[in-house]
Amino acid sequence: MRNISLRFKRVWKSALVGAAFSFLMVSGANAQDVVEGKKLFKDNCASCHNLETNSTGPAVGPKARELDESFLIPWIKDNLALIASGNQQAIEASKFSPTEMRAFPRLTDDQVRSIIAYAKEGEPKKEAEVGAVAVADEGTSTLSILGIVAIIILSIVVLVVLGRAVKMLERLILQKQGIDIHEEEEVSFATGMGRLFKNKKFVFFTVLCMVVVLGSFGWMGMWETGVHTGYQPTQPIKFSHELHAGINQIDCQYCHTGPFKSKNATIPSANVCMNCHKAVQAVQADGSVSPEIQKIYNAVGYDPATQTYDASKQKPIEWVRVHNLPDFAYFNHSQHVTVGEEAIRKQAGLNPNDPVCFACHGPVNTMEEVYQYSPLTMKWCVNCHREADIADKKSDAFYTNVIKAHEKIKKGEKITPALLGGLECGKCHY
Repeated sequence: MRNISLRFKRVWKSALVGAAFSFLMVSGANAQDVVEGKKLFKDNCASCHNLETNSTGPAVGPKARELDESFLIPWIKDNLALIASGNQQAIEASKFSPTEMRAFPRLTDDQVRSIIAYAKEGEPKKEAEVGAVAVADEGTSTLSILGIVAIIILSIVVLVVLGRAVKMLERLILQKQGIDIHEEEEVSFATGMGRLFKNKKFVFFTVLCMVVVLGSFGWMGMWETGVHTGYQPTQPIKFSHELHAGINQIDCQYCHTGPFKSKNATIPSANVCMNCHKAVQAVQADGSVSPEIQKIYNAVGYDPATQTYDASKQKPIEWVRVHNLPDFAYFNHSQHVTVGEEAIRKQAGLNPNDPVCFACHGPVNTMEEVYQYSPLTMKWCVNCHREADIADKKSDAFYTNVIKAHEKIKKGEKITPALLGGLECGKCHY
């Protein structure tokens, strides 16, 4: 009987350990499936699908929980073949959007199952979303400021006390040496200040300091008039150049189409934003579209649920201009970034992969919110014109005309403004 009991215990323990190990293996495998599914979803599906909201294609979360794997696997791998076979479920699914879904024959059945597992589970919620209170950084707190002030006051008190202690020690030393100490006559504060201001040297020094300080502030104020280095206005939409131009490496010319062919850089219209953000919605944990992307939708009258536009609701986005030259200053973007690109790159020390825009606008790809990087003063522009090396521009039409003009001068021939571009419209018409 005892042997049976011992055997039963051994079998029971082995079964328990085996079940626990199996559970851990299954849980680990499931977790790995979700992780792999997330990567596969981002690489193959995210351009047209969101987890919980409709985009170019339907929301995949509800569909993954609603439909059976026996349909989803062949549908994802080759939906056109499934439709052609006469599968009614596939035919109905194809009616969601006129955009034809791509086939993914290279994905294995297990990879498709991983995508389905991720679609069912969704993004894991962050701690802040399940009740944890996030503490916002509000800059320097009032308590910190009061602490600094208290330290300063305490330091002054300590210095005053130490000064008096030193004087007392000096008096005691002199008394021990038998030296008579004459007590200074105590005078009122008003009398002391009156005597001080009757001192010509003190008055001269005070006036001189005031003239220097006020003159310096006045000079700096006048020198900085119209200079807006570091100017960073609040924009109607929190557009991050760091995210778009830096992390996602979107070329400057995709949005700003003007610099390489016209005077102005141009602000991109909202339809350029919609090229990507009709699908990329940055959906939040509650299933709603990102508030900043929603502002774009409001501007163009777009309803993401029905994927339709309402012209009556469209309104312009009122961007705040960051770089603003005086009315009397003329600057042509194309002349600099196309004709003078090589010289500007060399002068600014840009890397080969850096856009030439960085020379004036700074590292825009690191700016969460754009600000004026350069002073854009006349001195700043003139210094660049003095130092930039354009020796390699001999083949350029403008410099060719300059050389021709010099050759004619040497021969004593007639030189007209027309030879140096005097007939260009911009010479007279601003």
